[in-house]
Amino acid sequence: MDKLLAILADIRPDVDFTAETKLVTEGILDSFDIVALVADLNAAFNIAIGLTDLVPENFDSAEAMDSLINRKLT
Repeated sequence: MDKLLAILADIRPDVDFTAETKLVTEGILDSFDIVALVADLNAAFNIAIGLTDLVPENFDSAEAMDSLINRKLT
């Protein structure tokens, strides 16, 4: 989770990712943020986040993103 939080902080240092739970649905992360985030996550974790994974539920919180990463790692 620390690696994920560091990536998120690089993209949006103004957001408290440990507290926010509606990052996409409330527009805290926009489409440009998601594109950058997916690229960074794919590279950092050696995973492939595909189009079917690009749903708000997977990116609304750091916990949801961590869960997505763990699913992709298995």
